[in-house]
Amino acid sequence: MGKLVSTIFVTLDGVYQAPGGPQEDTRDGFEHGGWSFVFGDEDFGRFVTEVFERPAAFLLGRRTYDIFSAYWPKVTNPSNIIAAKLNALPKYVASSTLTDPSWANTTVISGDLAKEVTALKERTDGELQVHGSGALVQSLLALDLVDTLHLLTFPVVLGSGRRFFVEGAVPTKFRHTGGSITSAGVSIQSYDVAGRPDYGSYELPEDA
Repeated sequence: MGKLVSTIFVTLDGVYQAPGGPQEDTRDGFEHGGWSFVFGDEDFGRFVTEVFERPAAFLLGRRTYDIFSAYWPKVTNPSNIIAAKLNALPKYVASSTLTDPSWANTTVISGDLAKEVTALKERTDGELQVHGSGALVQSLLALDLVDTLHLLTFPVVLGSGRRFFVEGAVPTKFRHTGGSITSAGVSIQSYDVAGRPDYGSYELPEDA
């Protein structure tokens, strides 16, 4: 059975909206698109390349799929591992409206998300990777379908935009499995989902 691995970019105030460019996602009048670009140094590139060495397939939300499908098929340099993997490997897009995807090796999943993704994990031998797709990952976390989360936190506060962890999120415990800080100050941390939180108290016992 495959592992579902999410890689998500967020700001210090938790915004995941439009990291890659000004026009990537302007919902709600968002004007800060492209906030991750200036932090793309060698350390960052090395981590992303390592992630893209491991996928067996990709699962994407509709918005991220549209962004990727407009860009990556045009990148034909075989030495670009990101393009090579995205263009060649199976891609699954969660959408109730996409009917005729033009990007090769794309399958639309539009039924029950829990059932469809569970089946997808069962028939994937390796990592089923989710990139971006914040709303989809929120749903997958709520369904306990995420195994690993690579959370990249960028040293910028935007004050507006769609947040990744929102009010009402399912309480979740994570186990830290590794991390680093890039020379530009991006905190790259990897976590395995580890069930529900544990609780305790710092209050002194009565007989202390």
